[in-house]
Amino acid sequence: MIKYHNILFCTDFSEDANIAFHHAIDLAKKYNAALHILHIPHSSYSYCRNIVDEHVPEGTEGEAFFSEEIEKRAMEALKKEYDKKMGDFGNYTYAVRGGSPDIEIIRYAKKHNIDLIVMGALGKSELDRIEHGSTVANVSKYAHCHVTAIRNPAKQFILPGKMY
Repeated sequence: MIKYHNILFCTDFSEDANIAFHHAIDLAKKYNAALHILHIPHSSYSYCRNIVDEHVPEGTEGEAFFSEEIEKRAMEALKKEYDKKMGDFGNYTYAVRGGSPDIEIIRYAKKHNIDLIVMGALGKSELDRIEHGSTVANVSKYAHCHVTAIRNPAKQFILPGKMY
């Protein structure tokens, strides 16, 4: 039987992330698991790899431009967005990291013994996905645990004669 102890929900505050949140908290309640809510603020200076390079030391590249002020504002945004949505669920923590999102999500997941990562299928920045690749795809490919990408039903991709 599958049992999750630590669930990581990753957010960029997009519509898709907000839909994924409802799945993450439902799973955390169902499995009596801890819910970790992680945000990696967008950086105009982010490095990207075609593969997740976990050998890049922490504190380099994107993290070099990550300040206490950015972390404070991001933490306030997390609390504003999710505190009320928690209801009576109390087993959660917020985290903010700087750097390349796919790498930092995987680092966080390993460090905190995450069993399941829940993410929105699409995020805020379509341009980033084109330039740097899909965060969800990279996390899914390289994570040590299960990854669930939640699609927004309103954004179904339709081809003539087929629905995807």
